[in-house]
Amino acid sequence: MRKSHPIRRAVLAGAATVSGIVLLLSLKPASGPASASAAGAAPQQTAAAQDSPQGGSGAQKTGAQTVTGDVAQTQYGNVQVRLTVSDGKITKAEAVQAPKGGLSDQKTAMAVPKLNQEAVAAGSANIDAVSGATYTSGGYKKSLQSALDKVKASAGSARGGGAASSGSGAAQARTVTGQVAQTPYGTVQVRITVSNGKITKAEAVQAPKGGLSDQKTAMAVPKLNQEAVAAGSANIDAVSGATYTSGGYKKSLQSALDQAGG
Repeated sequence: MRKSHPIRRAVLAGAATVSGIVLLLSLKPASGPASASAAGAAPQQTAAAQDSPQGGSGAQKTGAQTVTGDVAQTQYGNVQVRLTVSDGKITKAEAVQAPKGGLSDQKTAMAVPKLNQEAVAAGSANIDAVSGATYTSGGYKKSLQSALDKVKASAGSARGGGAASSGSGAAQARTVTGQVAQTPYGTVQVRITVSNGKITKAEAVQAPKGGLSDQKTAMAVPKLNQEAVAAGSANIDAVSGATYTSGGYKKSLQSALDQAGG
């Protein structure tokens, strides 16, 4: 029996070794936190990836603005224009009111689509009247200008905080000269002084000269200057007896306003 003891001890030692190996293997999952933390990292990266597109889309927003002009009354009915503006440009123009009934239906159907296209193309109220629809065209231009004025006013108020912080710089007057407008009797060119978004002075640096033109220019230009300052836009009435000079004045005035940002 004593001779068998060494064998028994060898068996017991082997069993202990096997038990130790089993114990070590059972402890292996304890090293799992590294893999667990890797699994946790994946959702965090996904969340971060989801945040960046949201930030990008916010930065790309341009904020289209829809503005409706004032109602312009004509001999044949009211005209009212609605604009969609994005990034300072007209992207859509439509007449929400226009003369109706009888012949007016035909003229409206003919004129309004053309006026809408011209408003978008020109980006201003400096558009040509449609032949055969003079009154509708005139009303359209008036309402269009009032819509543009509203867009300008809202843009100015949006920038108000920055303008106020710049102090006296915001009140600096700016002088702008419009493009030369050709008329059958000579050229017309208007210079304006603008301060705080308003016309404070208007003058014609070029106007028709010679013969009867001298009299018409002397009669018309002072009135046009006054109207430009009072209206704050190119939406002013022509002076009777000086239609061509008035038309040229308005075109040059509008180009000056465009350069001034209005």
